[in-house]
Amino acid sequence: MEIKKTILDLKRVCVSYTKQTMAVKYVSAAIERNTITAIMGPSGCGKSTLLRAVNLIHHLYPNIHVTGEILWNGQNILSMQPIDVRRHIGMVFQRPTPFSTMSIYDNVLAGYTLNGIRLSKTEKDEIVETNLRNVFLWEEVKDVLNKKGTFLSGGQQQRLCIARALALKPDVLLMDEPTSALDPIATKNIEELLVELQKHVTILIVTHNMGQARRISSKSMFMYLGELVEYDDTETIFSNPVDERTKAYLTGKMG
Repeated sequence: MEIKKTILDLKRVCVSYTKQTMAVKYVSAAIERNTITAIMGPSGCGKSTLLRAVNLIHHLYPNIHVTGEILWNGQNILSMQPIDVRRHIGMVFQRPTPFSTMSIYDNVLAGYTLNGIRLSKTEKDEIVETNLRNVFLWEEVKDVLNKKGTFLSGGQQQRLCIARALALKPDVLLMDEPTSALDPIATKNIEELLVELQKHVTILIVTHNMGQARRISSKSMFMYLGELVEYDDTETIFSNPVDERTKAYLTGKMG
């Protein structure tokens, strides 16, 4: 039997906007390598706030405080430099965010450019083609690589953003409702892509779409009012939730 190794270990993580407002309260969870973990819960429950803590995005705002420990391969990322963390823990947002002034080609390489990493033309070409192939976009854009990323459709733009995040070879990919702005066909394509990508990267995905969580994730977290109510195998949570609040949310009585 395969034993999954923990890659992220959240220990009593709290996120507060003021001394009186705690958006995430003492969340603890061990995230296994090469899995998809869905983070579910009603709007305002702290899902995205927790996700952004793992990428140190809150460090951009001096009024937001993160406490506890977030261990990545045993290292507490809260004591690391954000630029170092983001090379290993990538982020894809709700709406596609290709850099509008950059070509498709340069968008894929943006992480290297922003980190001041120099590459030869051969290395650049290989990184661009490999990562566009990994998101099943290469055949669609290989003849228009010099066009702006915003030239693409919404679904293509989101796949480009995923390629950009993957180009630095992160261990973890954080996704904040990455399909909520997409049509059903584009959503299906992204879901199939994520199932394939988990062979190479650990994925945490915030989603309001319970069907999506059940289709693609092996683990699920249910959050309510900033607390982690339940964390278990996805099938167990959907078929036999332990907490009544989880059951109410999954049956549509809370939302």
